[in-house]
Amino acid sequence: MSRMVLVHAHPDDETITCGGLMARAVDAGWDVTLVTCTLGELGEVIPPELKYLEGSPELAQYRAKELAAACAALGVTDHRFLGEEGRWHDSGMVSTGEGIRAAAPAHLSEGAFATRADVDLQVHQLVEILTETEPDVVISYDASGGYGHPDHVRAHEITGGAVERIDPLGQRVALYAAVSPRGDVERGLASLRRRPWLGLPVPDVSGLPTVPDDVVTVRVELGPARVRKLAALRAHATQITVLDDGSEPPAYALSNELAQPVVGVEGFVLLRGPDRDRGEHADRGLAALSA
Repeated sequence: MSRMVLVHAHPDDETITCGGLMARAVDAGWDVTLVTCTLGELGEVIPPELKYLEGSPELAQYRAKELAAACAALGVTDHRFLGEEGRWHDSGMVSTGEGIRAAAPAHLSEGAFATRADVDLQVHQLVEILTETEPDVVISYDASGGYGHPDHVRAHEITGGAVERIDPLGQRVALYAAVSPRGDVERGLASLRRRPWLGLPVPDVSGLPTVPDDVVTVRVELGPARVRKLAALRAHATQITVLDDGSEPPAYALSNELAQPVVGVEGFVLLRGPDRDRGEHADRGLAALSA
């Protein structure tokens, strides 16, 4: 049986980037473990009726419940927080002024996930989980954290560090970054622009965190699993608005109120380890989930 561990920074990141993959992996009989590093305490709250949660201690527990509902929608039964629930806090971010790209704030609070002094401890905590679960595949972000959020960057750093410790020669564990293939996103954006009923601006693809199609190692076609991804997106109601009238593709918006497509594919770039998506061991690679 194949085993997968996904390491994500905040509740909702797992669904936006890998919701379809997780649903497909569960359906295929994989053991799937999701590790969430923070509770997203600094997230902006979208629904007016829940605005009272923003900036309050109650937001963390509310988002934990949303995450549990999203996992249930995807069929993921093994979810863990890094260390223990609430051990690491959302570091926050500042806009760079370039699309939705972000950077670290000038000052981080004590216990913030992206604090430099805590890297070794975080790697150790993740090593403990990887040693227990013995994954064939580990998934997090690329070196930019996708769009620059310091917690995403830190998740990339500690995931790479932990995988190197349990598999120093890169012979057993395949480490991937979740990415958005540019061509699929661009076509989805073009479709959204033809739907004025959305009532939200549609960004240019240049302002979104995408990668050229030819650098994507594996494309996982979601198929019917996209229905469960949409259900998981809806579960994260404080952070995400789902816009779906049956048109293709469905759309979602974050607190920035930019409409983005929920495309029918999720992309992954192999960063380290064996390429099991080709050759005799292809049945244990991500490509097996795209068939």
